[in-house]
Amino acid sequence: MKVSRFEDLDAWKVGRELANLIYAYTREDSFFKDYGLKDQMQRAAVSVMNNIAEGFERGSNKDFAKFLFIARGSTGEVRSMLYLALDQKYIKEKQFKEAYNLCVREAQLCWGLIKHLQKHSGWKTGFQIALMMLIPALSRL
Repeated sequence: MKVSRFEDLDAWKVGRELANLIYAYTREDSFFKDYGLKDQMQRAAVSVMNNIAEGFERGSNKDFAKFLFIARGSTGEVRSMLYLALDQKYIKEKQFKEAYNLCVREAQLCWGLIKHLQKHSGWKTGFQIALMMLIPALSRL
């Protein structure tokens, strides 16, 4: 299946679902005075979906992969803050598990896309590029 818009990607859809879930949680009274955590959780969650969209729109598989790595990192940031929200009793265990599992799913989707891009796009690692440059130099010796 050819994807022509970032909105078609499951990774973006799950990222959107995660952002909306985090916004719902941080709207609750328990977060009312903790502006720092509330703001950072929202920003990290939004970063997931936005980095997928921005990377896709760059038009380069390598750029897209770079932004997928950033999105994946943001899911880790959200997961970490979920622990703090749970410890501070801002969210319940059920909410924690729901958001945590969504983060794990999102990270897996990003990783799958990264691996796909690496396999199917003429991806060259830094080592492969160096080797390609070295072989012609060695043949001239």
